[in-house]
Amino acid sequence: MGLVVTWLTRDDESTEPPQLTSPTVRQDLAAEALLDLQAAVHSHDTSDLGSGASDTVKAAVANATELRVADFSLRYVDEDSALSANLPDGQWAAAVDTSWRFAGFDARPAHDEVTFVFEVDGKHASIVSVGGGDRRTPLWLTGPMQVRRTSSSLVVAAEGRPAGAFAERARTAVKQVREVIPTWQQKLVIEVPDSGEQLDDLLNADPGDYANIAAVTTTVDGSLSPSAPVHVFVNPQVFSGLKHDGAQVVTTHELVHVATDAATGSNTPLWLLEGFADYVALRDTRLPLSVTAGQIIQQVRSDGAPKALPAGNEFDTRTTHLGASYEAAWLACRLLARAGSEQDLLRLYRQVADGDTLDAALQDNFGFGEKELVARWRAELQKLAR
Repeated sequence: MGLVVTWLTRDDESTEPPQLTSPTVRQDLAAEALLDLQAAVHSHDTSDLGSGASDTVKAAVANATELRVADFSLRYVDEDSALSANLPDGQWAAAVDTSWRFAGFDARPAHDEVTFVFEVDGKHASIVSVGGGDRRTPLWLTGPMQVRRTSSSLVVAAEGRPAGAFAERARTAVKQVREVIPTWQQKLVIEVPDSGEQLDDLLNADPGDYANIAAVTTTVDGSLSPSAPVHVFVNPQVFSGLKHDGAQVVTTHELVHVATDAATGSNTPLWLLEGFADYVALRDTRLPLSVTAGQIIQQVRSDGAPKALPAGNEFDTRTTHLGASYEAAWLACRLLARAGSEQDLLRLYRQVADGDTLDAALQDNFGFGEKELVARWRAELQKLAR
């Protein structure tokens, strides 16, 4: 670091600047640019960035102010040679250790390596862009965003996306979830990228992983740590095709996942995890069964009732019967709520999530086990398919 400080502070014009191709010099110059961005986010003042700051960086500072970004830190890790090889002369990509949280919504910071692209500008480096390169991409660092905030929900959306509509759905979702889980006090954050491709970048997903789903609930940094912040990420290309009721169902469904710590839990069978979320989301709907269960009913008519509750592989985002699997899981949870009560269903969910076996939790809350549940569920499917 001393080499850079000496070079930047001396006025001797005869001094030869160090070679900008040196990895050490690149790292030191980039570190200075990162410190400037970090300071600007903390101060909410773009003057800390200097005159060469890119529009992307200025937008990040503005976003950080609106989102009340806290615990923000940046640390240069290493140059990404593979990405750098495809950049224009004078630019390079690097992995940057990044931490941040949205104050008032995230209890703990997200922590991940993020790709930053730098370029040399005279004797300084500037940040050209943020994101990509087989690393997760924080949406708020990528460009101008819209922000909508209430006491219980926060929406950050790319320009051109209907942030206000998402905020309204979020308010309704919070109300619906608290009617079933009254003790839940966590807050909802929804991130709406510009496209499905940008969603893949946010989550470092393979192209097409989320092509068939409208939204996904996951940790911001991809970890399974119970302390990691959990947000709802929207696929705008799928979500925009939903009608009003369908859009609300998806929003409430995803909020149930937030409320039940589904993103970091590992014990709950997927049929119960997804079925319970749909139970809450569809609890007050007036949509007919031909809409809410049309795919599984058609499948039963064609192939007969499944012999077992939907397994994990049937919820793969690329499966051809994904919708039927969700509907089948919802009907199983609806059956349980009617056999007992929705609070019995909630207790079942919590006990299984805490490590109880499904059979034991069913016996404890409903007086019958998994075999009887499957029998009743198959009978219900056959009845609906007549």
